Parts: sequence; structure tokens; C-alpha cells
Amino acid sequence: MTTPQPDPPLAPDELVSTGSEREVLEAFLDFHRGVLVRKVSGVSAEDARRRLVPSMTTLAGLVKHMIGVERGWFERRLAQRSTEEIGSNVGGGEDSWVLADDETVEALVAEYERACEQSRRTAARFALEDTVPSPRLGRVSLRWIYVHMIEETARHVGHADILREQIDGATGVDG
Repeated sequence: MTTPQPDPPLAPDELVSTGSEREVLEAFLDFHRGVLVRKVSGVSAEDARRRLVPSMTTLAGLVKHMIGVERGWFERRLAQRSTEEIGSNVGGGEDSWVLADDETVEALVAEYERACEQSRRTAARFALEDTVPSPRLGRVSLRWIYVHMIEETARHVGHADILREQIDGATGVDG
């Protein structure tokens, strides 16, 4: 006898409803990472760069910013790599919102996905309780980094949702 599957099928974050703490944290972060990618998919290059709010926030800018945030927390802080080792756009500062003329959404998404994969590989080397130095907080644990990254990514996904709705009316986690 098979167990009936819910309709719609369970999302990745729902599949870990009885998972370990680490499985839950990783699933929620990956869920929001995926939503960000879906939010920028299918929009024109022009729309991805359009400023629809007074700040520098654009769909493409959100992706570029999150590349820097991923690198800042997982590579710079957790792995203790220097910015010279990591490359440009580390930390998600004001300059992470500025788009070069030749930066495309497709290239930014590919770079974001690489940064997220590197973050996963880096985090896999640490236990949730492991701590690393933080200039502002003294020390932070991988657990704290995961929770912070879930918050940061989800907040910016909310921004992307609003921008996408203004562009073409698409809303929700799938569009």
C-alpha cells in the first residue's frame, strides 16, 4: 500500500518537517535561494535593470547583492578567506547593487548559483556549533550564519516579489 501524496506535492522545505536542525536550516535557505532565481527568470534585460523604487534595488541588483552576501558570510567569515582570494563583490555592500553595462541576468544567476554551491561546500566542513571571528559580533556560529542568511535571502526575495509584480504581475514563490 502506498501513502497518498499531497496535492500539490511537498516543497523541499516541507520535506524536512521532521528533519534534523541542520537539514531544516539548509532546506529553508536553499528554498529561498531558489525563489530568488525564479523571481528573476523570464524577465527582459531591461526589466531586470529597471529601478521601480527610490533605492538602487532592481531584480538584477538583488542577485548581484546576494552573491556578495553569500561570499561575505560563507567564504570571508566562515572559511576566513581574504577578499583577494574570493574576488570582487564580497560582503554585499553598497557597490554590490551597481550593475556594470555588460552584466546580464543570466550571468548573474549563474554566478549566484556558483556562489551558493561554494557556500554549501564550505558549510559542510563545519558543525552548527563551530564559531568563527566576526568584527562586529565577536564570534558567530554556523547556526547563526544559517539563520541570518535565511532572513537576509527571504527579505530580498520579498523585495524581488514586489518588483516582479510591478513588472508583469507575477507573484508567489513560482513566478
